[in-house]
Parts: sequence; structure tokens; C-alpha cells
Amino acid sequence: MKLPSFRLRLALLSAALAGSTLVGFGAVSWFQIYNAKISRLDAELLNHLMRATPNFPPREEPPVGAASPRRELSKESSRERWQFYEDSLSYAFGSNTKTPVALLVLDTNNNILYQSNSLPADLEVNRLLLACLELAPLAPSPKREPPPLPSNANPSFERPPLIRPRPPQFITKQTATAVWRVGAAKFPNAQIAIAVSLQAVDQEMATIGNIFLVSIPGALLLVAVGAWLVSGGALRPIHQLTGVIQQVTVKGLDQRIPIGTTDVEFVELIQVFNLMLSRLERSFTQASRFSGDAAHELKTPLTILQGELERTLQQVDPGSEVQQRLSNLLDEVRRLSGIMRKLLLLSLADAGKMSLYLVEVDMSELLMEMLEDVEMLAPLLTVQTDFADGLHVKGDRDLLIQVLQNLFSNAIKYNLPNGWIQIRAHQTPTTLHVTIINASKDIPVSECDRIFDRFYRGDPSRNRKIEGIGLGLSLAREIARAHRGDLTLDSTSSGQTAFTLTLPMKLDN
Repeated sequence: MKLPSFRLRLALLSAALAGSTLVGFGAVSWFQIYNAKISRLDAELLNHLMRATPNFPPREEPPVGAASPRRELSKESSRERWQFYEDSLSYAFGSNTKTPVALLVLDTNNNILYQSNSLPADLEVNRLLLACLELAPLAPSPKREPPPLPSNANPSFERPPLIRPRPPQFITKQTATAVWRVGAAKFPNAQIAIAVSLQAVDQEMATIGNIFLVSIPGALLLVAVGAWLVSGGALRPIHQLTGVIQQVTVKGLDQRIPIGTTDVEFVELIQVFNLMLSRLERSFTQASRFSGDAAHELKTPLTILQGELERTLQQVDPGSEVQQRLSNLLDEVRRLSGIMRKLLLLSLADAGKMSLYLVEVDMSELLMEMLEDVEMLAPLLTVQTDFADGLHVKGDRDLLIQVLQNLFSNAIKYNLPNGWIQIRAHQTPTTLHVTIINASKDIPVSECDRIFDRFYRGDPSRNRKIEGIGLGLSLAREIARAHRGDLTLDSTSSGQTAFTLTLPMKLDN
């Protein structure tokens, strides 16, 4: 399984960390805002509970002999006052949001002095208020002492202890229709409970939650894009290093990475890489110069030796043992001359100094000449052709002949008994493709990548009786690349081998 790129992983990790932080911050902020709203609502409830204390109607009995309508009038007046008080609560808590408010007032004997009757669920809300009042018991004050008795007071008189209410209780309760925040308190002359619906608070918190749900993904997207851009800038030296490494060939060892604007973290890495390229360039130049100089120095004595052998061979008796030995020596000298010529061309190719004598080359004609050689060297092989006349390219005729000779020579040497050879060539507006296919044993997959290596000839047990030193394909590919083309080993079916020579139609000088 292929892992995602380091840049993508860095961006995703940054987004994940930022997302965790933002989600945590959003959750904490949401709860803090909610608690702040509840605390502010509790403060308002406390204020209204305290304001209700002095407004309790006086607890006095009607005078002796007074008629009962006086008491009824007092009750009606008290109810009107509590109705007015409930209206003020509704205005205070729901002037803009129409928040439902419920009020319940009891006397010290738990008789109902006033209760709201304007809500859809009055009975359930009133039960809720009654339950909350039970949580607000009176308690004696431990801090405040009663005032001193006057000097003329009876010493045996005992003042009752001062009673003060506990702080009002604030509870959140839920009914079938809504969630309520209830404040309940008991006073010496009455008990009062106020319930405020949290519908408006819940709506505000839902709005805040929706804002978080929209803003957090947007922030995460911005963080991911920012991390992607920042990581791209941070990894730019690595990309430069990768680009230079990809260009490191025998002709690109002079590549260097500039250090001027590089971050200090990558300076040492780039310096080490540049030093490595310098050492490789120096070593390769020395090796290439050695092979070129050795081939050049050996070329002259081998030419002289070949000439002397040819002249001596003409002077000996025909058919004699001396003539046979001289013929064998002449073949070996010619073989050495061929090796030296190939090494010299390879050294020039490595140095990028392989000179091409560019002319118009008729590849159809060259292929026909190669066919004549095949018919003479391997008359038992079946040859099939598929190319048209007039296939022309711009190139070095002698070097292209050497490439074709190498390909046809391999097709003959590595062919099967009574095998076959196929020659195909086709032309596009910009490229010429020449493919040579022959019957052969299958090339192991492990050898396919090394078949163009110099002096590589595969398994010696299979090639012991086949002449060659393993330079032909390497030189042929270098010649093709010098023409800005290529030579490749094609993927074919079992029992055959195919090489394709690709050459551009036009070659700039």
C-alpha cells in the first residue's frame, strides 16, 4: 500500500491538530457562554425576587365587627398587585423574545396567594414551582445579632431569634413542553418562585453552535491550505535536490544546487550532495579519460600489428600450418581492434563528445542491405519484413549501420534452430520506429534491466558458445541517444525477443 506524500500527511496532521484545538475551544466556549447566560439570568431572577419582598401585602386581620367584603377586597387588590408584578417580569424577561414566565406566591401556611394561569401547561409548571419552593427553607442567621433591648424593657422578656432566608435556590427543570430556569425563595411572610423559559437561551446557543459548525470547518480548510503551502515552501530544497538527482547521468554530473537562499536546515545536506557530485564527476572523468586514452593508444599498435600480419600472411605458403596460425592471430587482432573502437566510441559518448556526421539516410535501403547479410550468414532462418520504401532520417550513416549490424547480429546469434526474424518499420510525422524481433529463449526478468550494461552477457552457461564481450547493445543505445532517439527492449510474448530503435525525423545540429 502506497503511503500519501509527506506534504499531504503534514497538511492533514496540521489540520487534525488545529481541528482538535478548535473543537475543544468551541466546546469550552459554548459551555462558558451558556453558563454566562444562565448566571446572568440567575442574577436577574435574584434581583426580581429581592424586589418582590417589600411588595408583599400586609398580613393584618380585619378590625372587629368589620364586614367580610373588606377581606375580599384586600385579596383582589393583592392579586392585582401580583398580576402587575408578573406583567413586569414578562416585560423584563421577554420584551424582545416573548419568553414565557411563570409566578407562584404562597403564604407561610402554603396557601396560594397567586399563581400564573396564562401558560398552556399551567398545572405542570405550578407543580414544578411548588417542588422548587421545598428546596428553599428558612434558617436562622448566624451572623446578625438582634438589636439591644431598650433600658426600660422587662429583663425577663426574650426576643425571638432573627430569621433570614437562605440565598434563593436556582434549578433547571424540564417539563413536557419546555426547559425552565426556576428561582425560589422563602421569606418570613411569604414564599415566591419565578420560572423563566430557556427557549430564548436555547435558540441563542443553537445559533452560536451553528456558527461554530460553519466556522470551524472553514478554519480547518484554511489551516490545511496554509499548511500545504507552507510545507511546499519548506520542502522546496528537497524538490530541488530531487530534480538534480534525476538529472545525474554521465552527462549531468556537473549539476550543482545553489545554497544562496536555502534554509539553514538543508545547507549541510546540499553541501554533502554537491561534494558527492564533485567526487563522482572527478572519478568518472578519470575513468572515461583512461578508457579513451587506452583505446586511442592501443589503436595504433593494433593497426600496425594487423598490417604486418596481413603482409606476412601473403608471403607464406597457402594451406600451410603457418598460414593457419597467422589467420587465427589476424582474427584476434581484428577482434581487439573492434573492441578498442567500441571503447573509444563509448568514452566519447560518456564525455558527450561523440561527433555525428549528419546526412540524409535512407533507412529502407540500409534494412535491405542488412537482409542480404542475414540471408548469407543464416540461410536457414525465415525472414519476414514489414516496412515501406523511402524511410529517411537525418543521422550519421556509419554509426546507424553499426547499430543495425549489432541488432541483426544478436538476432542471428541468439536465435533458435530453424527460427525466424521479423523486421518492422513505420514512420510518424516526427519519429521513425524500427523493430527487430527474433525467436529466442525467454530473457529472465532479472536480466531485462541489465541487458544494456557494459560487459554484461547474462548467464555464462547459456552464452558460453556465443561470441561477444557485452558492449554491442550498450554502444548501440549510446549511438541512438546521441541521435536524440533511444533503443529499448520491448515486452513480448514467450519465445521471442524484440528491440525497437527510435530515431527523430529531424535532428538539429
